Order: sequence, then C-alpha cells, then structure tokens
Amino acid sequence: MAPNRLTRQLEERRRQGLPVLDLTESNPTRCGFAADPEILKSLLDPRSLIYEPDPRGLLCARQTVCEYYAARGVRVGPEQVFLTTSTSEAYTYVFRLLADPGDQVLVPQPSYPLFDFLAGINDLEVVSYPLRYDQEWRLDLAAVRDGWGPRARALMVVHPNNPTGSFVQSSELAFLADCCRQNHGALIADEVFADYAFEPGEDRVRSHAAVSEVLTFTLSGLSKISALPQMKLGWVVVSGPRKELQTALERLEVIADTYLSVSAPIAHALPALLELRKTVQPGMMDRLRSNLRWLEHATGSRREVRCLRTEGGWYTILKVPETVSDEDWAVELLAREGVLIHPGHFYDFTGDGYLVVSLLTEELAFREGMGRILACISKSS
Repeated sequence: MAPNRLTRQLEERRRQGLPVLDLTESNPTRCGFAADPEILKSLLDPRSLIYEPDPRGLLCARQTVCEYYAARGVRVGPEQVFLTTSTSEAYTYVFRLLADPGDQVLVPQPSYPLFDFLAGINDLEVVSYPLRYDQEWRLDLAAVRDGWGPRARALMVVHPNNPTGSFVQSSELAFLADCCRQNHGALIADEVFADYAFEPGEDRVRSHAAVSEVLTFTLSGLSKISALPQMKLGWVVVSGPRKELQTALERLEVIADTYLSVSAPIAHALPALLELRKTVQPGMMDRLRSNLRWLEHATGSRREVRCLRTEGGWYTILKVPETVSDEDWAVELLAREGVLIHPGHFYDFTGDGYLVVSLLTEELAFREGMGRILACISKSS
C-alpha cells in the first residue's frame, strides 16, 4: 500500500512541475489512438432498451466473437463463448471454476504483474515457471513439468507474453497439453496481444481456442484488439475434450449467471467495436515496428545495453549493466534525465539488469527518451 521509490520520485518531479518523458505509457487512448467519436453511435441500438439476460452474454455478440476467430482460421461455436467486462473478470470466472482456496496455478515468469493479485484475490497460490532467454525467449518446459504439485489446478500461458513478446510454439503446446492431461489440470491462455505479431512464425500456435485435447480457456477482449480499454468488454472461449468441455460450460454458466456483468449497449455494439480493429491495428503496428527498428539500430553497436529479441506485443526489454539494481536504474533515469521506464522487477524478473519500455509511445517522445537513456547508461558504464 506504500508508494515505492520510483513512484515517490515521479510524484516529486511532477510536484516541481518538471517534465516527464513517459516510456511506460501503454494506454492507446493517450498514445494518439483514441477512437473516432462516431463510434459512440454504435451504443445507441434500440435493442439495448430491452433486458434479455443471458449468462454467456447476448448471442449476437458471441457470434461476433466467433467471426473474429474464424478470420484467424479457428472455428469456435457461440456456446463456447462467455462475455465478461474484462479479461480480469474472465480470470476470476475461470479460477472459481477450476480451483478451491489454497489451490495453485502455474504462471510464467517474467510476466504481467496483475496475475499475482488476481490469483491472490481468488485465494489461490502462484507457482512460477521461468522463461529463459538465449537469443529468444522460450518456456522452461522442465520447470513446467516439475512445478506441478498435488494442489496445482491450471497452467497459464500468455501469447505473446507481456513483456517478453514471445509466442507459444506448437511444439511447446504439445508438451504443455500433455502436462495438463497427466496432472488433471486445465490450460489458461491469455491472448490479448495475439494480433500484434512483428513477423510470421511457422511453429507459432495460431490460437489456443483451437485446442481440443485438453480443457482450455482462451481469454481476450477489446482493450488490446481494438484499442478500446474504456469499453470494458472481454471474453473467455472454452475448448477441450467433449465430456470435460460440456461439464465446464454448464458450471461456468452458473458462475456467469451470478454476475450478468456485460451491459446490453456494449454487447450490441460489439460488431462495430471489433470491426474497428481493421482500421486501428495497422497504424498501431506501424508505430510498434518503427520504435522497435529505431531501438534495435540505436543499440546494435553498443556493448553496454542490448535490446532483447521480441516477437510481438506492445513492449520490449533492455538488458543493461547489473552494476546497480534495475530499480536504481529506473530511479536514476527519472531523476537525472526525466525519463520514466519500468524496472524489470515490476514484471517479476528474477535478476537485475532489465528495463521494460512501451513501444506504443509516440515516436518523437520514444526516440528522445531512449536517446537520453542510452547516453546516461553509456556514461555510467
């Protein structure tokens, strides 16, 4: 509950009226990707005045989700889809379905820091398994196998991972599914950044929504797909062996029926809101690729700092000297250069020397901020 050193430094700088180049910004509505106000007309559907409760969410909206997956070459039926107000709520549904208080879920490390809170608020324990870097990030499959204990109920993957940007490979998925089967567990796949791949991948999993050999829950939503975090709509797609799938759908419906959380205006607007991705994603991909290319070129000849390889998503990772902690680096860069960047431990990196930067930052600010960071690190090394 207490602010950390970086937050205190940021508050002090703002109190003094000093400028901040924020290289952590990943809110698309503050990065130049705010939607056209015309999109608000999609919320005026007269059907929204009629209350038609459906635990899974309105059928017309779920059919739109199915069309989204069909465009990605994956067949999903509307009965497999549950709408939620966010992927965070979707996690709560799935955790409550699969586990009792004190049970465990296997989570990748490094990864999104919210997972610890989501598990904790649902009375679950987190067992971390590492991603290893050797010219690219890959799951430590031996650690996954060894992490299963008697109270483990599910294995989580993030596709692509936040912040490493690594996708799950088909060969890895086969191993993970086998682990889940052997341990009577389920697979939970977070695919919120799945549309943001920097290059094709031959062995990359197309979508975990296509998995049929083990009970699988695939999460996504409008926040990243259409750059609409303010619209608050996500979903979970359930797939797997027929008998397990049917039982899971029936029980998940009871949980969803308890909340009935998705509003009718958002549900009826979903076709238009998802269609927006076709116009917003190309510009976002241009920004992400442009910033990544610039950073790779700027660090290409440097020995003291490296840009680690990323395959997709909105973030990238800098490997910097371990002469001080990553938090020390972040605080110093903010105090001396006025540049805000995240230390690696925010994402549960186990060692020092990692800084995380948002590629969604506007290009001029990104290049100015990164230029200051690289200069500062060079002087300190």
